[in-house]
Amino acid sequence: MTDATLPSFTSYDDFAHLRFDRPSPHVLLITIDRPEVLNAANERLHREFSEIWRVVDRDDSVAVSVITGAGKAFSAGGDLAMVERMTTDYNTTLEQWRDAKAVVDEMLTSVKPIVSAINGVAVGAGLAVALLADVSVMGESARLSDGHARLGVAAGDHAALLWPLLCGMARAKYYLMTADFVDGREAERIGLVTRCVADEQVLPEALAIADKLAAGSRTAVQWTKRVMNQWMLQAAPVFGESLALEMLGFLGPDATEGIQAVRERRPPDFPSAR
Repeated sequence: MTDATLPSFTSYDDFAHLRFDRPSPHVLLITIDRPEVLNAANERLHREFSEIWRVVDRDDSVAVSVITGAGKAFSAGGDLAMVERMTTDYNTTLEQWRDAKAVVDEMLTSVKPIVSAINGVAVGAGLAVALLADVSVMGESARLSDGHARLGVAAGDHAALLWPLLCGMARAKYYLMTADFVDGREAERIGLVTRCVADEQVLPEALAIADKLAAGSRTAVQWTKRVMNQWMLQAAPVFGESLALEMLGFLGPDATEGIQAVRERRPPDFPSAR
């Protein structure tokens, strides 16, 4: 997929893998809609994760957006076929570098507040969207992981930028180097998410928070978001280097072994660890 094959993303109709509903006045519910693959992000969805926020910002009828996943998962990370192409095709790697950067840039500079309702598993690009939201609500049995190290590449995307600010450097280093999973209760305890609730309350709680934000002063809420995100924007050099090293890793032998290990459901035997 190239830029030439994609629509201009000027309206909600241009999105293939995001579904839109209006649960209440001034709130837009965005549902990641590839439930047959646990909402894993292929090239198209990865691009849509970055493009949706400008469309929302241009929609005067929306004050707050809520994003969640259809079915049993928020998003199971990058589609394995897409990730595998990144290990063999330079242009695919360049395109995913562009899109991974755009997801972070667009969410941090978007005007309107975003609430994530994290149901089931959240990994990879989907995790970036979940944690970059301004308010995050996670189910007790939901699980999240920055799985880059599991694939044999550096923790890029959002993680090096965001995790130290949310849960502190010591925990961030541990979870990003081990790729261990974190459940909802632990994620709330260490500060990775705003709130942990019973699984069946994830979306209702997220929508209630969205309604509360939508009822407030738009300028006050939006400008507060803008100011708070300056903390993350100051770490832009950290993000840039982490993303570049991640993409470099996809062109090396460890990533090839990491993907094969995932396919075969076995522990990886990384060449660099032999």
